[in-house]
Amino acid sequence: MQQRLGTSERADRFYADQVLDHLNARMREFVTRQEMFFLATADRHGECDSTFRAGPPGFVQVLGDRLLAYPEYRGNGVMASIGNLSENPRLGILMIDFTRARIGLHINGRARVVLDEEMRVHYPDLPVDPIPGRRAQLWVLAEVEEAYIHCAKHIPHLQKVPAKERGARAWGTDDFKRKGGDFFGAAAEADRRPLFQRPQHANEHLRGGLHEDVPEPGYGAGPAPVRGPLPSRDDVAAELNGEFLDRVERVLARAQPRPAAEDAPEFRGWFDRRDG
Repeated sequence: MQQRLGTSERADRFYADQVLDHLNARMREFVTRQEMFFLATADRHGECDSTFRAGPPGFVQVLGDRLLAYPEYRGNGVMASIGNLSENPRLGILMIDFTRARIGLHINGRARVVLDEEMRVHYPDLPVDPIPGRRAQLWVLAEVEEAYIHCAKHIPHLQKVPAKERGARAWGTDDFKRKGGDFFGAAAEADRRPLFQRPQHANEHLRGGLHEDVPEPGYGAGPAPVRGPLPSRDDVAAELNGEFLDRVERVLARAQPRPAAEDAPEFRGWFDRRDG
């Protein structure tokens, strides 16, 4: 694409002048000031996920000029990024300072997922956050392979709102409204959708339960993906409340009849999961 669009000379100059294989002193100082970053991962098939991470200034730990670590706090339980990293250790981090320097830093590399207690054996000086919802369950160790600037020209200049005006952050909360509620109306829309029209791969893929070809964890692996069949109705009932089961019954009652061509590609495997 550089050749087709005539940018090869500019790109070569950028790589020569700006792309490092480590974090220099200014980059390390920049990282220690940040309260958030954007994270990109992909699974073993190359299916991508981008997400957002935040914490107090310095929540990303600089452990060396080629090593970073960031904590994984309690979330929605999907573990999309951690699941991806257990299959594919590559990750991309983008830190943007919107309020002070109005500049960005890209960090690309390889990662490994580590339990909090294991991290503290090797790095006993890691801080222990006083807020329970902001205590790490896992850490992601990232080995830096590329570090380079994200230019300022399109970064908006934002102003931080004082805490007393925006209210305290609800770290680790399960409160529906404080987490954003059904802001985009997805839950209401899901209630109206026949079961077999819903994405079939999403949670089964993240669990690793319905895939026969999940590889053994490699370089990037921490805790292995959950294996085995999806939980039974009794298991779900024990874990979740009755409202969930009522909702399942409503959805199944509205599900469309089984098509005659049960071996059609778009339905293959679904019937076994539904009937099971």
